[in-house]
Amino acid sequence: MRVLHQDRFKGEIKLQVEIKDDLWHLYNIVRPGDLVFAATYRRDETKTDKVRAERGEKKKMTLGIRVEKVEFHEYDASLRLLGVIEEGPQDVGSYHTLILDEGDWIDVYKKEWTQTDLDRVKRSVDEAGKPVIVFVALENDEATIAVLRQYGIKKVADICGPSCGKMYEQKESGDYFGEIISKLKQVATEGVAIVLLGPGFTKENLQAEGREREPDLFKRSFVYHTGQSGMQGIHELMKRGIGADVLKDSRVAEEMALVEKVLEEIAKDGPVAYGIKQVKAAVNAGAVDVLLVLDKKVRESEMEPLMSAVDLARGKVVVVSEQHEGGRKLESLGGMAALLRYRVEG
Repeated sequence: MRVLHQDRFKGEIKLQVEIKDDLWHLYNIVRPGDLVFAATYRRDETKTDKVRAERGEKKKMTLGIRVEKVEFHEYDASLRLLGVIEEGPQDVGSYHTLILDEGDWIDVYKKEWTQTDLDRVKRSVDEAGKPVIVFVALENDEATIAVLRQYGIKKVADICGPSCGKMYEQKESGDYFGEIISKLKQVATEGVAIVLLGPGFTKENLQAEGREREPDLFKRSFVYHTGQSGMQGIHELMKRGIGADVLKDSRVAEEMALVEKVLEEIAKDGPVAYGIKQVKAAVNAGAVDVLLVLDKKVRESEMEPLMSAVDLARGKVVVVSEQHEGGRKLESLGGMAALLRYRVEG
């Protein structure tokens, strides 16, 4: 994401969406009550002497809406902002939905930009140029290809080998590795790391074959052993938190590692708090070192003072995506947890 303009006095920041992951950041930045401007299309209702107005063609225009609802659709990485039109050439007071995609701009006005919001903007700018990670989790007869996004891990393909078990018709011929490599060429771009994982030695064989057929594509390929293949194997690797810098530096890996740390501290009755009651007590005591908040809870009004208090006490606030395993585990703890500097009784 790119910052086009900002005016702290007006509470305005204008942003350019450069990649799909930027839409995820905006999902966590824009909240109900914000005034946002963007280019959009709206139908011109042509008035005539008839009882019902004739439906005109859709025209491109800039509208400013007061946001009431924010939706992020993970399957196609699209962002929708629903609200009432406050400024524009027509239909002021009517509802409209802004749909944002790559290449679009958005002008956001807030009564107050919190430190968490500003950190999110900075993070989106800093991470825009970082390469994506592509996973291939495979065994002899089946492979799963997934992409690590900034909001989680998204499966893009399942590929069958010569024999996919009793439920599938056995292939007499075919190029299993060739199919995987062909799909990787569609997904991976220059500088992207390819992580090959799974049980057995198939992953090593794929790496050797890939380096022979497509040396540039497999130049940054890494091999890891896991007990499982498929998405379960990918989550196993991410949970373990091992690997080259390509894994260590990813935001999703950091979020998952922090959630696992919370679970470890809970298991050994360490300095940790979870759920709204415990976390509030820890924040009030100034004991929070790291506050973990599920992204959908950030939009709840009671979270703003808690996050601000942690910032003032020089703690760290981490917004955790609900789209990966770590986020689902955090949700089971009430959607928030805190690693503490010291134990807080009660």
